Amino acid sequence: MSDKLRFKRAVLKLSGEVLQGESGYGISPEVMESLAAQLVEVARAGLQVTVVVGGGNIFRGLAASRMGMDRVDADYMGMMATVINGLALKDALRARGASAQLFSALAIEAVGEPFNRDRAIKHLEQGGINIAVAGTGRPFFTTDTAAALRALETDADVLLKATRVDGVYDRDPEQDAEAVRFDHLSYMDALNKNLRVMDLAATSLCRDNELPIIVFDIKKSGNLKKVIKGEYVGTLINGGDSHD
Repeated sequence: MSDKLRFKRAVLKLSGEVLQGESGYGISPEVMESLAAQLVEVARAGLQVTVVVGGGNIFRGLAASRMGMDRVDADYMGMMATVINGLALKDALRARGASAQLFSALAIEAVGEPFNRDRAIKHLEQGGINIAVAGTGRPFFTTDTAAALRALETDADVLLKATRVDGVYDRDPEQDAEAVRFDHLSYMDALNKNLRVMDLAATSLCRDNELPIIVFDIKKSGNLKKVIKGEYVGTLINGGDSHD
């Protein structure tokens, strides 16, 4: 591994909303190509990376349950949406010459193997990129929680949350131009201020296991490499005192 990298192993939480680009739905080929290029670049630089993919660009289980659908069925549909996104990312990575493997929390042998900690770590150590789909494989848990779990299971150094904005704000910056951005937050402030960085279970898991979270804008090409090199990008969340 390159000694220029701050982190050796990371989990990248990639929301479905990022994949849709400006279209508002589905998968943007341009976004997928940019993501694949960034991931291949950092993998070749020495980062061992697992990508946990969301599915909100195709189907959101929680939103469907609020409209009357059975929550369990809706959540499983959301998990299937993450599989679609994961397959698209795997294809884009392999097209660039990367060794990409899909690990699913649901048994879907035709498209990916069941998540296995030892096999996942071995693939990382061999220079491959892991793609984890289907969340935790259980309803009522988000892909944020899945990302925290996969990070802990694979002994990751950091959980990277890729978003459409350049960090964590006190309000939605896409809706309010006066929103204030935080450079750094403690876990407790992220929870107490209800900033919705990640869900309660995911943030609590990271806090309890002292796993730092970095929230950053993945749309800007080169940001992923900057983050893993330790450059100041996005918002850091850890056990230290917070400041804006």
